Amino acid sequence: MKRSKTSKAWMREHVSDPYVQRARREGYRSRAAYKLEEIDARDRLLRPGMSVVDLGAAPGGWSQLVAQRLAGRGRAVALDCLEMTPIPGVDFICGDFRAPEVLQALERTLAGARVDLVLSDMAPNLSGIAASDQARHLHLAELALDFACANLRIGGHFLIKAFQGEGFPDFLAALRRSFRQVVSRKPKSSRERSSEIYLLGKGFLGGQAAFGTAGGETGTPEEDAGAAPVS
Repeated sequence: MKRSKTSKAWMREHVSDPYVQRARREGYRSRAAYKLEEIDARDRLLRPGMSVVDLGAAPGGWSQLVAQRLAGRGRAVALDCLEMTPIPGVDFICGDFRAPEVLQALERTLAGARVDLVLSDMAPNLSGIAASDQARHLHLAELALDFACANLRIGGHFLIKAFQGEGFPDFLAALRRSFRQVVSRKPKSSRERSSEIYLLGKGFLGGQAAFGTAGGETGTPEEDAGAAPVS
């Protein structure tokens, strides 16, 4: 089957991408590792001895960086619906995070222990229909926030990929109700044309995630220069 012009253009851009090339040189499985590396350099999220859960982990760029930062001390658990080649120091669960039995397997792996950091780089398979894709991503984001609130220790942190659109203000409001501070990050390694941003909830306050109408509670998280405006 012949590739379309769009597919060929994407492939040319991908192989010439400096972060893709750097990832190959440095042994990372994806360019996404540099997004987490940049956020960690600024916010100091990772350190030895922590317990970390990585949602949407495949192919494993973030989990590789987590394992390096933990340096053999602490625990890392990764989950994805796609198979992932094992990473030393990382426990992996293959399954759809939306399925109750997969969530139960993840919680059994944690054995009731609270975690210090939940990472979510999850994204749905895109249909090309903007409203549908936004709804699917928001559903994953809400599930990730539910999981974080059920399993984080008080004072723990939550980093999640987000896209602004329908339902985003309500999600941001729920995040702000659950954490002491919410900031946005747009790493330099995030492609310029991408509308993705990363929301970081610092200092978990405890309790379950509370979703509802945003009203006047969304506020505005601290933003990076050049990040998409969040309101």
